[in-house]
Amino acid sequence: MRYALIYGGLSGAVAIVLIILTVVMDLPDHLHSEWFGYLIMLVSLSMIFVGVKRYRDVERGGVIRFFPALAVGLGIAVVAGLIYVIGWEIFLATSADDFMTEYMNSYIAGLARDMQADGATPAAIQAKIAEMRAMAESYKNPLFRVPLTFVEIFPVGLLVALVSAAILRNPRVLPAQRTPAPVSG
Repeated sequence: MRYALIYGGLSGAVAIVLIILTVVMDLPDHLHSEWFGYLIMLVSLSMIFVGVKRYRDVERGGVIRFFPALAVGLGIAVVAGLIYVIGWEIFLATSADDFMTEYMNSYIAGLARDMQADGATPAAIQAKIAEMRAMAESYKNPLFRVPLTFVEIFPVGLLVALVSAAILRNPRVLPAQRTPAPVSG
């Protein structure tokens, strides 16, 4: 549990701080900012690998099986996700901006342009816009928003936990460093 709290806390804090910075910097194209956001999450969730390795080396003598490694990785991912959600909720509560309205307006403009370029009918475009506006309205409800925010980051953490467990179950991969015995003179 200690490893989940330490490494998950660090991972979640780094992810939310960097994501909020991208929102505050107002990246103009939300498609690119989404990819950049997931890249930030992936990099911050690399703490899962570090945490599982540290657990393997310190607590397990340099050897760990897949499922215990996965359990540690999932614990870190859950804590990171919770920190991310809490940080996002604090940002929304303290920010003067209406993030979702601004996001949806930008998204809808790009979506309408793309749908029109693909030959969509005005009725199809309007139906999609109505669907997106309904989602923006639902986002105002914390019972909708909180799970949605958690689901943004957790699948990335799950993937990193699976890969970390698969790699670190092999004790020859990044083996634990043995401290040499002091030389008596």
